[in-house]
Amino acid sequence: MTADKASERLTFKEMCAAFDVTPRTLRYYEYIELLQPEKEGRSRYYTPREVARMKLIMRGRRFGFSLEEIRQWLLIYDKTGTAAQMAEWIKLADRQLVVLDEQKAQLEAAIADLQDLRDSVARSLD
Repeated sequence: MTADKASERLTFKEMCAAFDVTPRTLRYYEYIELLQPEKEGRSRYYTPREVARMKLIMRGRRFGFSLEEIRQWLLIYDKTGTAAQMAEWIKLADRQLVVLDEQKAQLEAAIADLQDLRDSVARSLD
């Protein structure tokens, strides 16, 4: 292996630090086949492909997708390529936007209720 190739890879510890995840989380992502690092003895190395996948996983989690949804979406690329993956992404994103809008409405209602209660209690102290 060339020095350039080796320098493109991240170690297990570097991968955890780069994405601010615990070793347990990273091992779990491997276990459920979201990531497939190169293994040399007991060491794991993450290629640019795995780093890109981790970015997608982290973004997907931020948007509220389940790990299984993310896993299925990543499998589409492996089986049928980018166009099919992007078409599926649009479907997933549309569905998740509805969920997030519902959560936003619920959160706004809870904030309004809490503010009203807080104001009522504050008035009772005056």
